[in-house]
Amino acid sequence: MANALLSIQMIPKTNNGESVIPYVDQAIAVIKQSGLPYRVAPLETTMEGDLSELLQVVQRMHEVMIEVGCPGALSQIKISYNPIAGASMDKLLEKYPDGK
Repeated sequence: MANALLSIQMIPKTNNGESVIPYVDQAIAVIKQSGLPYRVAPLETTMEGDLSELLQVVQRMHEVMIEVGCPGALSQIKISYNPIAGASMDKLLEKYPDGK
């Protein structure tokens, strides 16, 4: 069972004020490639896994931003860590099956 949830909002810095959406899409692709469970929401994406794995994904997301030409990126991160009982998106959301 996963021991952590990590929500991240990635805000890439662009060179000429262009849209950040294509860069955010690349950051989400890093999450998808990780194979970890995740959910994209309007303002952030939440991943589920072991804390060390999640932090490695965050590091890779930042590295990719540089590789695709961003001079830098800012991210806001929230972490729920529970090594004893575990952490689960489904468990937290079971009261809200239709998202409302």
